[in-house]
Amino acid sequence: MTPPRLYLASTSPRRRELLEQIGMRYTVIQAGIDETPLPGEAPRAYVERLARAKAQAGLSACGGDGIVLGADTSVVLDGEILGKPLDRADGLRMLERLSAREHEVLSAVALASAGRIDARVQCSRVRFRATTAAEREAYWASGEAGDKAGGYAVQGQAAVFIEHLDGSFSGVMGLPLFETCELLQAFGLEVL
Repeated sequence: MTPPRLYLASTSPRRRELLEQIGMRYTVIQAGIDETPLPGEAPRAYVERLARAKAQAGLSACGGDGIVLGADTSVVLDGEILGKPLDRADGLRMLERLSAREHEVLSAVALASAGRIDARVQCSRVRFRATTAAEREAYWASGEAGDKAGGYAVQGQAAVFIEHLDGSFSGVMGLPLFETCELLQAFGLEVL
């Protein structure tokens, strides 16, 4: 029996890399959704809702044939979701707020197929060492931070800012592999 086709409802190069790391074959599809938080929505509920919405939008885009993976990752500081920086000033402001502080990274993954959807949320705690204005400027100038939640990439140059990470490295990158594998197997797909 041929296994169902897996679709990735994301254009994130990090998510593609992580799926390839565990031997998954997939097809990328577009699944644009409104990512505006709902009034009073808790960060955990927000990332899960977006992951589910991306998976469902992807399922519609592929005609309901196969299994669609949707994911979302948010950086949360003092209960506030720090999304992708709007511009340089916003990115530098985020990096300054994260300096010498601990924050959460919530990463949700959802799988949808005809008549079924399931999701998992993984929470990691990340502590930045104190950073200087010059370090933050240099990091921003690297071009790495512009399209990342919270304005940094754990797998890139920002690794030098991370004093401690308690949780899932892959989750902070954008796709929690343990939870992803659980879901893939529950949907009948072989991992590795």
